Amino acid sequence: MAEKKKFTLEYEIKSSPKILFSFLNEPNGLAQWFADDVTYRDQTYSFIWDGELQKAKLLSVKENKSVKFKWLDDEPHCYLEMEIVQDELTNDVALLITDFATDDTLADRKLIWDNQIQYLISVLGA
Repeated sequence: MAEKKKFTLEYEIKSSPKILFSFLNEPNGLAQWFADDVTYRDQTYSFIWDGELQKAKLLSVKENKSVKFKWLDDEPHCYLEMEIVQDELTNDVALLITDFATDDTLADRKLIWDNQIQYLISVLGA
């Protein structure tokens, strides 16, 4: 099995960090753009895509800053982090996505993120 490698993507999002954050850590916010359905219980998120369930443990959360998940069925070193970065001079807001993929799935993973983030931007009305 090919080893997964870390990659980071950055997207400019015209939104306040506070509003954007609610779409990254609240189940109903995540369900609007990230998965078909999301529930949260006992530090564990359950994500459903096309009827398929994936569970993730919440590793860390920083208010209006970042959220980090560990997929329960993934390799030990792999995680998903969504971090909000705001430029001090321009106040521009960017969303940094840190994820893991094998060399042969990297292009697909990036495309999926591009599509998901476009959807998020449309949901935000940004």
